[in-house]
Amino acid sequence: MKKQKSLVYKCSSCGKEEPKWLGRCPECGEWNTFAETSVQRNDSPMRRKDSGLPQALPLVAVDPMEGSRIGSGIGELDRVLGGGVMKRSSILVGGEPGIGKSTLLLQAAAAALTKGRMLYVSGEESAGQLRLRADRLGIGKDKMERIEILCSGNLGEIETVLNNVKPVLVFIDSAQTLFSENAGAVAGTVNQMKYCSFELIAWAKEHDAAIFLTAHVTKEGIISGPKTLEHMVDTVLYFEQNDKTSGLNGTEDCRFLRAAKNRFGSVDEIGIFTMGEQGLSPVEDTGRMFLIRRTGSQSLPPGVATAAVLEGSRTILVEIQALAIPAKSSICRVFSDKIDSGRVSRVSAALEKHLGLRLSDQDLYVNAAGGIRIGEVGVELALAFALYSARTGLSLPADLVIAGELSLTGEIRPVRRLSGRVKTSASLGFAQFLGPVPEQPIQGLKGAGDIKSAVKLIFGSSKTE
Repeated sequence: MKKQKSLVYKCSSCGKEEPKWLGRCPECGEWNTFAETSVQRNDSPMRRKDSGLPQALPLVAVDPMEGSRIGSGIGELDRVLGGGVMKRSSILVGGEPGIGKSTLLLQAAAAALTKGRMLYVSGEESAGQLRLRADRLGIGKDKMERIEILCSGNLGEIETVLNNVKPVLVFIDSAQTLFSENAGAVAGTVNQMKYCSFELIAWAKEHDAAIFLTAHVTKEGIISGPKTLEHMVDTVLYFEQNDKTSGLNGTEDCRFLRAAKNRFGSVDEIGIFTMGEQGLSPVEDTGRMFLIRRTGSQSLPPGVATAAVLEGSRTILVEIQALAIPAKSSICRVFSDKIDSGRVSRVSAALEKHLGLRLSDQDLYVNAAGGIRIGEVGVELALAFALYSARTGLSLPADLVIAGELSLTGEIRPVRRLSGRVKTSASLGFAQFLGPVPEQPIQGLKGAGDIKSAVKLIFGSSKTE
């Protein structure tokens, strides 16, 4: 059987293939590097030689470069994504209106570590508004030259521009503004979002690109639109705003970027930004960011404890605040939105059982300074000491940091990366660290096996009511 040959154009610099000749490679940005190359279809391991149907490919035969990443140029975004933007991936960024989703995408388009072109599609802003935003963010003209913009939500127009520009990264702002005649006559419906998003995601995968889509959130804090949209994409990011009280002096407007789904990385990482006149600025040093600076006092107010918690791969010191007041009814109520209220109830029950500290007739208020949500189990011991301090009126030492898991039996269980937490606390000037008993001695750590012995280490004796 005569072999069927087809012609493709292959870049001599990076190896990218295109069905027709291009003057500039959309992957590496080099000029005049495409050369005509013949391909024998029936020699491809992905096709059967007899029928031309696709067949399985051995995993060892897959080019590992297909799983490479593109640096976004924004360290905090790369941290949450797992090291960069994976090629052929789709990323959904959700957040409240005005929180900075468009700013994040435009800054990522300007800072991306690739020579390829970018396409920014906006269905909410005009070209003039985008240029004003770029000037305000300080994006130089050299970076603007590689960013193509299209102010339209029409899927047909977007696909036409995609095929002409051949971008490496595509930014869609937002998914709610996409519409196509094939999905119905009414724009903004569930079918429109699903159909248009699927078509754009498929284009990105077929052309070795990556795509970002933004979406608004509902009053409940979940992404507006069909849940199928989250299943389509590879990564779901939530952009959140704190209570505008974080920072050393309470003036920094802090934003958190979290991953709710990530096929190519961990969902435990968190990206922290501050919003200023020149857009979003990544926060590299977060050690003292969630601590309140106090002067003229060597001890903390009653009900305050400093916790060393893990957010992905880094240690953050957070001030845990607790307040206990007599219940206005016969039922103890827990008010806590930054720490799970169920965790607060379990810790208070353990204190009442093993220390005899009466909390069942108290209303408990718990907060994490700076507005950061904490889900890590290592906060439990610090939470216990904050509740104990609030109920007894005893203040904790100002140079004390606490970390550990508190079980229902009153035991203090080990936590991950305990030595790293101790080291970070010491580097920030904290002289004492209370935690579980380590397997190997750790300098500067006071280890305790249970909550009763931990209270005696700090206060000398247990004061109960």
